[in-house]
Amino acid sequence: MSTGARGAKVVALGGGHGLYATLSALRLLTRNITAIVTVADDGGSSGRLREEFDILPPGDLRMALSALCDDGEWALTWRDVMQYRFTSAGPLNGHSLGNLLITGVWDLLGDQVKGLELVGRLLDATGTVLPMSSTPLRIEADVCDADGEHTVTGQVGVATCRAEIKQVRLIPDNPPAVPEAIAAIHDADWVIVGPGSWFTSVIPHLLVPELAEALVTTPAKRALLINLVPDDETRSLSPADHVRSFHEHAPGLRLDRIVIDDGPGTNWGELLREAENCGAQVLARQLADRTDPARHDVLFLASALRELLGSSLGW
Repeated sequence: MSTGARGAKVVALGGGHGLYATLSALRLLTRNITAIVTVADDGGSSGRLREEFDILPPGDLRMALSALCDDGEWALTWRDVMQYRFTSAGPLNGHSLGNLLITGVWDLLGDQVKGLELVGRLLDATGTVLPMSSTPLRIEADVCDADGEHTVTGQVGVATCRAEIKQVRLIPDNPPAVPEAIAAIHDADWVIVGPGSWFTSVIPHLLVPELAEALVTTPAKRALLINLVPDDETRSLSPADHVRSFHEHAPGLRLDRIVIDDGPGTNWGELLREAENCGAQVLARQLADRTDPARHDVLFLASALRELLGSSLGW
């Protein structure tokens, strides 16, 4: 593997705001970025377009493209266009213009990967955005609450069920991975997973068999970014529980680093034990925004990722 003048080859897996934070930091360090994005969203504008046109939900893909947007006036204007959301009393209400643009480009070209590449060119994107599967997926979870154990279906249903999530599955259960995503993982220097909605954005990548196999067999180093604070899906999970859950869903996948904010509240002994079970060392640094502990500070995160990447590339 060779970094070349464009920097380290990094693949980032996730979805939504968590992946947006990772990509926003990575683009300050390298131009060799591939984002592999979950495609199970079934809510909001994405869910409506998915149902109407039988396509991949475009929202998380749009967010990833926006995160990789260049700093020039042209690109920033197109980013704002992509992120524009209609407010009306009609059927366009709530739709993101970027979601509609991606939908139209896919219909015109008949190719998901080429369509995302074309939209990325509008943004002068620093890297490539790929869906994790060419098939729209649904998430199904076994949960436990005051009413006992039952099954919840759909990304929105799982994310908002306010129950303890025991296990998640994908429907269909053996979806095809995008070949370009597999190739990027095998060619990477580093693969970074997370942060993000744990059971609906992070874990689903481990449930696509070809993707999971690539993560196990790649010569790349592997890192897991732990969420800053619990969300609706992980209210009862400690950082160590996150690592344990990851290992349970992919027992053959070894990690090299676990990156976590160094703030109070973490049981470091427990976390170190779980990290050791995955073969990983813990990198604890300040990552959170000083004014909003639930949000990553892009410069803090970039500093930690630079240290991460440089640890194996001789920076």
